[in-house]
Amino acid sequence: MAGNARTFILMAAMTALLMGLGWMLGGQGGAIIALVFAGATNVWAWWNSDKAVLRQQNAIQVDSQSAPELVDMVAALAQRADLPMPAVYVLQTEQPNAFATGRNPENSAVAVTQGLLANMPRDELAGVIAHELAHIKNRDTLTMTVTATLAGAIAMMGNMLLFSGGRSDRGGGLGAVLAMVIAPLAAGLVQMAISRAREYEADRDGALISGQPLALANALARIAQLAGRTVNMPAERNPASAAMFIINPLHALRADRLFATHPPTEERIARLQAMARGR
Repeated sequence: MAGNARTFILMAAMTALLMGLGWMLGGQGGAIIALVFAGATNVWAWWNSDKAVLRQQNAIQVDSQSAPELVDMVAALAQRADLPMPAVYVLQTEQPNAFATGRNPENSAVAVTQGLLANMPRDELAGVIAHELAHIKNRDTLTMTVTATLAGAIAMMGNMLLFSGGRSDRGGGLGAVLAMVIAPLAAGLVQMAISRAREYEADRDGALISGQPLALANALARIAQLAGRTVNMPAERNPASAAMFIINPLHALRADRLFATHPPTEERIARLQAMARGR
């Protein structure tokens, strides 16, 4: 219930921002058009954003024939989590990372990168997959995919406002400033609003699913260290999706790092270590 309320609040907030940008572009008519656009975007995001994110990340679906060990691991962990078997994808990037997506557990997917498969010991890989299954179990995936889609829509509307300069009776030059500052800032703030709590919760629940909190802690440390050395180009081209990953995929030199879409890795590791000591 809380997850559904959070999704509704995020949709409402992003819709209001879209309407505000529409008003600056075209007054009342622009606001109405933005409202219609936001409604269509919300419906589209609800049903299709998971597929869009997978396409953006150049994800390739695998099965028991093409990746038997990975698929068997996902199946075993999904059974432990009392979840339907999700679709399994591999991302064609050497950066170790992973995310989950889908509007519900019956229509979900787990995606891992080639770099994750190449660099993770089996127990740490299981911890990462369990973390992503926890997102599916908690229905975070809908929140993440819808938010990423709406953040992209906000950025697009902001660009339109920037290049048009806005209506002269709506601030004109001020509209351009708002487009450059508020629109991307709002998108970043939305990512931050949902990311910290859901990551801590998915760490805890993922550790319970895998039964190995220290393995997940070690995986987080390893991914954080290696991710900063490898550029994930699909993620760089689509920064609104960054909050979906287990570790921020954006390169350390990017300005996007100013927006803390993920909790501090050190704090996440400390919580998992405390969890292991308390078992």
